[in-house]
Amino acid sequence: MWVKICGLTNEEDALLAVALDADALGFVFAPSTRRLTVDAARDIARRIPPEVLTVGVFRDEPRENVVKAVHRAGLRAAQLHGHESPEDTRWVRERVPIVIKGFAAGTSALTHAADYGADAVLVDSPSPGSGEVFDWSLAEGAPVSGRVILAGGLRPENIAAAIGQVRPWGVDVSSGVEASPGRKDARKLRSFIANARSAGASLAERREAAGPADLVPFDWQKE
Repeated sequence: MWVKICGLTNEEDALLAVALDADALGFVFAPSTRRLTVDAARDIARRIPPEVLTVGVFRDEPRENVVKAVHRAGLRAAQLHGHESPEDTRWVRERVPIVIKGFAAGTSALTHAADYGADAVLVDSPSPGSGEVFDWSLAEGAPVSGRVILAGGLRPENIAAAIGQVRPWGVDVSSGVEASPGRKDARKLRSFIANARSAGASLAERREAAGPADLVPFDWQKE
């Protein structure tokens, strides 16, 4: 199970997430209490080992600004979390190594996610960024193939149930592992990652028992 820790605002928390075996770190450039400047994200990202994916999170930002910020901060991925069009998403993907496109669960756009040409599809709460748990059945409109990342109200105590119901390729958490807005809680972070890994391993076993499947983790460095 691929795990992204989002809403990082300081180097200490970023390095803690790396030490606890997170696969990706997210830095928010959209309006938020966790918003970072590009320069601040760059200062943190330069300390992150290359095997950990660094992601800039944007919402309805002009596509030229997205590309400029990703490259200036030295990040390797962009997450587009607003109403970006398929054309703009593909334009960014031509200029950024990895693109994640976010959708609110239950929206009609989710059924056309393949049109955006993103490397992964993120399914969030109908109120993205709220940290609220939503009806996970609303994520059923996500593509049945490809990389689907589940977000929205995930916490150490509910991540196993979420993975069991939605069966995503990856998960994304921010407020669910915080001590306060913008500051991570080490115990919550450790529990979340451990619980996600355990649930992911159980899911992989069930998939394998059901028949042949591509269970090999995605290697970001080969893209």
